[in-house]
Formats: sequence, C-alpha cells, structure tokens
Amino acid sequence: MENNTVSLHRVFTASPEKIFRAFADPIAMAGWLPPYGFLCTVEHMDFKVGGKFKMSFINFSTGNGHSFGGEYLEIKPNAFIKYNDRFDNPDLPGEITTTVWLDKVSCGTELKIVQEGIPAAIPAEMCYLGWQESLDKMKKLVEPEIPDA
Repeated sequence: MENNTVSLHRVFTASPEKIFRAFADPIAMAGWLPPYGFLCTVEHMDFKVGGKFKMSFINFSTGNGHSFGGEYLEIKPNAFIKYNDRFDNPDLPGEITTTVWLDKVSCGTELKIVQEGIPAAIPAEMCYLGWQESLDKMKKLVEPEIPDA
C-alpha cells in the first residue's frame, strides 16, 4: 500500500457481464460501493468514455458526508474500466485513478482493482478495508441467480 495505492483481487462466480453492469448501473453502484455504515447518493452518472459522475457518501451514524466526482477515461465492455475522481473537500486534494480489470475464468470472473492517488489524509489501509466491505456487498448483489417469477 505504498504511495497511497491499494490493489485488490477477487474471484466471483458471476459473469463479467454482471459485474460490469454493477459498475455501470447507478442504482447498483449506490447499493454496493459505499462501505458498511455509509449510504451513497449518485447525483449524476454518464457511464461512457468522457462521461462524468458525481456522488456522495453519507456516514449513517453522524449524517456527515463527503462528495466526489470524476470522469470515465477508458471503458471496454465487460473487461476494463478506468476512471478518475476528486473529492469536493479541499482538505482531500489530488486526483484518484481507479482501474478495474474483469477476466472471465472457469468459475466466473477474476476482478482486479488498483486505486492510485488516494489523498494523504486517508490512510491507505482504511481505504483497503473499505474496498473489502464494498466487494463483499458486490458479491451479494452479483452472485445470486434469481429467476423472474
């Protein structure tokens, strides 16, 4: 976790298409992205190269939150997503770049995430723990196969 960078790796039993959709759908994103104890409001999300997004995380215990927004830099359907974002709070300066790789494997999808440029005020290990919680929530969203009635 040097240079305030975190790297994550998971294997899901869900397809790359389903995991990609979890990143592309604003309602899904609001459900799985915030760590436990936080709510997320997606104010704007134009999921395309050059498209912008804006969202807020709210601490459920205190009601305080922080907002951030950015731009999608590269998107390869069902395989790759790269975006940047910045916090609106000037005490959290800099630009964060998040890169996501989705690879089809025999049992589903191998997911790799690298997040670089995390503001110095945010300990990288806390960011890593937050991502672990987010990915647990994603697993519960993408792995169930629920047929329509």
